[in-house]
Amino acid sequence: QVQLVESGGESVQSGGSLTLSCAATGDTIDYYCMGWFRQAPGKEREGVANFTSDDTITYADSVKGRFTISQDSSNNIVHLQMNSLKPEDTAMYYCAAAVRVGRRCLEGYVYWGQGTQVTVSS
Repeated sequence: QVQLVESGGESVQSGGSLTLSCAATGDTIDYYCMGWFRQAPGKEREGVANFTSDDTITYADSVKGRFTISQDSSNNIVHLQMNSLKPEDTAMYYCAAAVRVGRRCLEGYVYWGQGTQVTVSS
């Protein structure tokens, strides 16, 4: 099974940028469909950016055009580049993995990291 560790979260001002990283160990991320999620205090966890079946990428409407997910298979890392950050992006950000079978992602993210905190001040 894969273990995931997020890093890169910090406090930034509105309009700033951050890059989150998710380092995977124990297995190669090529066997998984990787995604980023976030959860703000008092709110439900939401998907932010995800690799889905047939190698497509989906983004939450709230981050389209500002966030970019990328996968570095050689280093077994998934990144989330976040630009034009807003106070409403403040949340704990989690990396997660769903099992991949061929080009299809099985339903459900089964492996999760511990999260990294992003705080955006106005």
